[in-house]
Amino acid sequence: MRTQAKWSVDEYHRMIEAGILHNRRVELLAGEIVEMSPETPIHYSTAKRGAKYLEELLVDKADVRFNGPITLSNSEPEPDIAIVKLPESAYDNRHPQPKDIFWVVEVAKTSQKKDLDIKTSIYASAGIKEYWVLNLSAKQITIFREPKNGKYASEQIIREGKLTPLAFPDIQISVERLLLL
Repeated sequence: MRTQAKWSVDEYHRMIEAGILHNRRVELLAGEIVEMSPETPIHYSTAKRGAKYLEELLVDKADVRFNGPITLSNSEPEPDIAIVKLPESAYDNRHPQPKDIFWVVEVAKTSQKKDLDIKTSIYASAGIKEYWVLNLSAKQITIFREPKNGKYASEQIIREGKLTPLAFPDIQISVERLLLL
């Protein structure tokens, strides 16, 4: 039987600072350093336009972060989009932590398994109240809510219409615009 070494967030940060992970597209997931999937053009475009759209809707309400790390207890994933508390300057010396995060969004084209299995468990275990997966192949958004015991109690699939995030019940978000339909 093979035992794999697990890394802490602090050890991961020290590796980054020492340059060990220089020019490597990796993230720390449940104590493991994992290569990130290459981004297809549609993945990048969807994530970037989605972040811009959410910035328009959430101006002066939240900071919308694009492809940036968040720090959890044993993970430092880099969600495509993270909607976090203001002010933006709060993250000058640290990445957002669960207490700062309203919700996270992952765009899935080639990474559905990682986004729907591994990251769902990581985000639920961290207590992130809401997690969206924009599935480009299926042209749908899976919304996970109510984290309990490392799982989300609520899972809903939306293909059209409007979404209302838990943190901002006055905001209506177009599914079609997020999915570039």
